[in-house]
Amino acid sequence: MGCGTSIATETQGKRVETDGTVKTPSPALSKTPLISKDPSVTCVTSMKAAVLIQRWYRRYMARLEMRRRYTWNIFQSIEYAGEQDQLQLSSFFSFMLDNFTHLNGSEPDLISQLLDPVVDPWLDRETCYNLIPVPESYTGPRLSFPLSVSDTNTLLCAFKEQQTLHARYVLQLLYETKKLLKQMPNIIHLSTSYTKEITICGDLHGRLDDLLLIFYKNGLPSAETPYVFNGDFVDRGKKSVEVVTLLFAYLLLYPDNMHLNRGNHEDHIMNLRYGFTKEVMQKYKTHGREILQLFQDVFSLLPIATVIDGKILIVHGGISDQTDLDYLSTIERHKVKSALRFPRRSLEQLDIGHCSRQMKRMRSTDSSRPSSSRSHSRNQTTPNQRKRRCGLTRQDSAISTSSTSSSSSSSSSSLCSPRTPSCLTPRPCPSSPRMPYNINVLQVPFLDSLSSVPPPSPPQHEREWKQIVDILWSDPKTQEGCSLNTFRGGGCYFGPDVTQRLLLQHGLQLLVRSHECKQEGYELCHGGQVITIFSASNYYEEGSNRGAYIKVGRELVPRFYQYQVSRTTRKLTLTQRVRAAEGTALRALKEKLFTHRSELMSGFQQHDLNNTGRVSVSEWAQVLESVLRLELPWRTLRPHLARLAPDGSVEYQSCFEDMEPGIPLSQVTPNLAETLFRYRTDIEIIFNIIDKDHSGLISIEEFRHTWRLFSAHLGVDIDDGAIDDLARSIDFNKDGSIDFTEFLEAFRVVHKLDNKDQQLNGKLNGEKYS
Repeated sequence: MGCGTSIATETQGKRVETDGTVKTPSPALSKTPLISKDPSVTCVTSMKAAVLIQRWYRRYMARLEMRRRYTWNIFQSIEYAGEQDQLQLSSFFSFMLDNFTHLNGSEPDLISQLLDPVVDPWLDRETCYNLIPVPESYTGPRLSFPLSVSDTNTLLCAFKEQQTLHARYVLQLLYETKKLLKQMPNIIHLSTSYTKEITICGDLHGRLDDLLLIFYKNGLPSAETPYVFNGDFVDRGKKSVEVVTLLFAYLLLYPDNMHLNRGNHEDHIMNLRYGFTKEVMQKYKTHGREILQLFQDVFSLLPIATVIDGKILIVHGGISDQTDLDYLSTIERHKVKSALRFPRRSLEQLDIGHCSRQMKRMRSTDSSRPSSSRSHSRNQTTPNQRKRRCGLTRQDSAISTSSTSSSSSSSSSSLCSPRTPSCLTPRPCPSSPRMPYNINVLQVPFLDSLSSVPPPSPPQHEREWKQIVDILWSDPKTQEGCSLNTFRGGGCYFGPDVTQRLLLQHGLQLLVRSHECKQEGYELCHGGQVITIFSASNYYEEGSNRGAYIKVGRELVPRFYQYQVSRTTRKLTLTQRVRAAEGTALRALKEKLFTHRSELMSGFQQHDLNNTGRVSVSEWAQVLESVLRLELPWRTLRPHLARLAPDGSVEYQSCFEDMEPGIPLSQVTPNLAETLFRYRTDIEIIFNIIDKDHSGLISIEEFRHTWRLFSAHLGVDIDDGAIDDLARSIDFNKDGSIDFTEFLEAFRVVHKLDNKDQQLNGKLNGEKYS
């Protein structure tokens, strides 16, 4: 029961009681002449008025619902586009591992430690925390192990008071959690025969207030109140460390009654982008790296599924047509440190020499073909095309992905492309009478030519990896079948037939998953066989959604409980809540337009042959979708994004009028500036990794080396001289170091209205204190 619903009900009840009081009209009012004394005429007039009011109200609510829906679509589209960017960034990290020399001589850099972690044996011994002293001046919570109820209560109260747990206790807590998780199976089996009900919670994403509200409404974890938390404990929110620490503490206290599934954000590469890594390093500057390494290990050891009474399957993301629960229960889950990194497949597995000899024989046979056929074959591999195939651009990655996945497991996606050099791009061989068409072919450089190589059958570690990716990343869809999850960039979309097949195969009744924010906190699909539960309220914006959790008893009938953490939402009307969320979503969308300005302008100008600055509404919408690929109702959004000319066409330059760069740098070329705007978040992640001492400074040489690799990986054509000029221009004090905080601030999209408001507030404050 949502707090909003109960409040509304109580308010209505009071209103009924108040309206039930009969008031005698005053004599003065009774003398007011009526329009008509005929009761029938009065009744008809009242009915017409009621119909008009009802019609107006329905139209008003319909418009409000339309705004709410497109606001939701904007939020989700931008969120999933960010996940696609993260997949590309993880590809860049792999690229850096292969091309980046260590920055500090023989010492491994943090990128290597984060992406190819070799756990220090010191972290597997008790000395990893015993050697860290806790000063007497420390006023935070002190824990003793094994944990007791008083320890968890102390921790709970401390986090409510904004206190931070000392690094010594964090390391010990993680060390004990790791020991416990090593003993647990991949799939946890629970029974309701030992308890009245089991509570299932969805994504929390670092929202400590949501977790505390769940505990307040439903009770603290105990033998009488068992919980299953279904992944995504960290990232996005500001209290991820506190949330995951509390969950691990209760796991240690009640290992038989507290259960944690792994989510797609329990992944150290995802943590780089979405905040958990940065939060840990800020809160634990001295021991942050050791804490992160232990978190990596603990996350990889989390169970991947839970089954209640053999009838309810709980996984974070979903399933695919290749999901095999029996196989999942046997894999070594700790080997998949990150679902974003495809297991390496060496070229030794590809019999290049044998395939090259086959290709030579085919070429000799090919010489007898007509010249037109030979020219067609030659045209398919021009030098430019060969160079483009070997470039690491998003488009190439998408092409190679779709080609590979069409014949492999549907769990394959852009996330699931083999981590081989990008010139190993799968492409169909040209069809000919002598060579049957086969899409499962890799073009591998061998000596001075390209050789066709059939991809080897996936090794066992690749199959294990794909099974886990599907469990963590997939989403349900209404259509039958299983297809690539191109919107997120990882996992798959599974239809009701896939759900029913898996449930029947394993004797299950229900699939409970999370992974997607829902406005009411939960949603049913696939004929009620799939439930999505999401426990982070106000996920996108204040008042944007409720959180929810499920309680399941022995009858296995799920009951839903909704809530919303807010100090202000209850005071806002529905219209005010929609308006606030809509404003935030439109701001984010306008920033997206600004960072793709050159591509959008190029698209508009292709339709505007006479350089009038105008295109039709349909052309404007078509260009936006072709460039941004957000699948949004652009025609509906047009009044918020661009002006119409008197003739009904769109003045397309008005899309960018509301935004401007934070601090304009005259030395930066427009091409480089837009690239920096677009990949600002990625660059910030990379710079934070390079800045090991968290001083906010990196050397010019590190900046040049990183940016050249980044631009090469993206396929962005930027002259080295421009990068050198940029590096020198942002070395403000000429000491050979770059303050990248100021640098990134220059490449932040600023809304002009915000600047005007700040200037106005500045003037008002100046007048106030003058």
